[in-house]
Amino acid sequence: MKTEFIIREATAADVHHAATIVVEIEESAKIRGTGIAKRTPEYVSGKMTEGKAVIALTKEGVWAGFCYIEAWSHAKYVANSGLIVSREFRGHGLAKKIKAATFDLSRTKYPEAKIFGLTTGAAVMKINSELGYKPVVYAELTDDQKFWNGCQSCVNYDILTSKNRQGCICTAMLYNPKWEENQKPKRTKWKSRELGKDLSLFERWVKFKKNVLRPEAKVKK
Repeated sequence: MKTEFIIREATAADVHHAATIVVEIEESAKIRGTGIAKRTPEYVSGKMTEGKAVIALTKEGVWAGFCYIEAWSHAKYVANSGLIVSREFRGHGLAKKIKAATFDLSRTKYPEAKIFGLTTGAAVMKINSELGYKPVVYAELTDDQKFWNGCQSCVNYDILTSKNRQGCICTAMLYNPKWEENQKPKRTKWKSRELGKDLSLFERWVKFKKNVLRPEAKVKK
């Protein structure tokens, strides 16, 4: 029988899921062999009580997925972070629905903000692309030091610092509401017209970046 999900803005009533969410995020990063900024249950709970998160539950109330919003540079930039789906419920297209709901919540709360993300996940890159994000150079992202401090716990932090914060294994992607006024982003060599909807393209891009920036690392599928 097909599982039905409720995807909604998280509230203070959902904080009891915070510890489970943090563990799932960390375990998923280990499986992928990628770095990730550490979160605490208290931090995730705060996002829920502030109304800056989206949660997915089954009709029975079982936690299924999560994503939250962070604002940087006096809310000029917004990041949709911590996207995670419970291993029990993967393969249902849930990540895409949660990401879209978080994107909509961000646009509602911060209509003028640029929405950005750093990711090594091919599936997340594909979802971002479908939402209107473009791959950009790191200089297009927030210069808020608090954001970049979050990278210190990442296993790839040495790459970020060696490149003076101008590049890393993560791919930078950005949505700018002003692009609707024909403003163009500074593109990476990965042209937006090449993105399409083929997940294999994103997987090849992740593999390429890891081979170039950390050749001793292996991409885990």
